[in-house]
Amino acid sequence: MTISGANYKGNWTCFTRLLTSARVTHPVSTLAGLPLAGQVAVVTGASGGIGRAIALALAEAGADVVVHGCHSAERAQSVADEVAALGRKSAVMLADIAVAADRERMAEEAWKWRGGVDIWINNAGADVLTGEAAGWPFTRKLEQLWRVDVAGTIELSRLVGGRMKERAAHLDAPPPTSTILNIGWDQAEQGMAGDSGEMFAAVKGAIMAFSRSLAQSLAPDVRVNCLCPGWIRTAWGAEASAYWQSRAVRQSLRERWGTPEDVARAALFLVSPAADFVTGQIVNVNGGFRYE
Repeated sequence: MTISGANYKGNWTCFTRLLTSARVTHPVSTLAGLPLAGQVAVVTGASGGIGRAIALALAEAGADVVVHGCHSAERAQSVADEVAALGRKSAVMLADIAVAADRERMAEEAWKWRGGVDIWINNAGADVLTGEAAGWPFTRKLEQLWRVDVAGTIELSRLVGGRMKERAAHLDAPPPTSTILNIGWDQAEQGMAGDSGEMFAAVKGAIMAFSRSLAQSLAPDVRVNCLCPGWIRTAWGAEASAYWQSRAVRQSLRERWGTPEDVARAALFLVSPAADFVTGQIVNVNGGFRYE
């Protein structure tokens, strides 16, 4: 069943599709025992890598999931199909988070899909390390990171967080707290030399600082935390040079690359009822950082 679909002016295209699946891995009788049963989650940048792993972890825990992608409807649909195969409802939304009108419309569509959102994860980030963008000059990379990672995270968090807080104020009984989870970087506060270190420290450091303040603004109804991955083997990590392969392993006390699933497990905890007393926190997922 198609919920909505439109082509809007500019670079924005958004469509949502309710997916049904004959295969349900969790019987309905046991759904209530899952930690996120009955909740609605949105994961931006969910068409691959860390976002995909998070979307699937939330679905396995019982949540219905909006899978966001930027350009590739096929990749986002593939993840949505995986969510549906777990017996959850899923919608696909395409939006360019660098564009303000896209962000506003995405927040509106996501909220309308199931009549509210309980979990919002701002995972989307600009990829300036692989593909054509790897050859861009520093200033262009920084501008793109700022538009997608910083402005995107801040505006979506405020748009959705305000709705979450307003909803809580109009309910007769106190509901379980809604939650927003943002993505930082484990080395933002200590710093890392080089162009990439300078860019990502500035960008992710801004997100981390914003998350602390947003937690203050939305308390006590909405929890806000920031998850900070370390060396995670995503697309860049898989193609990294021997130097970076060695450095990633050397700088982890666990002496290995992290995986998207490592990050997803931490994200699941932070958005679950088990973390009800955790808000305004910066949580590293890096295997323990070895200072050199």
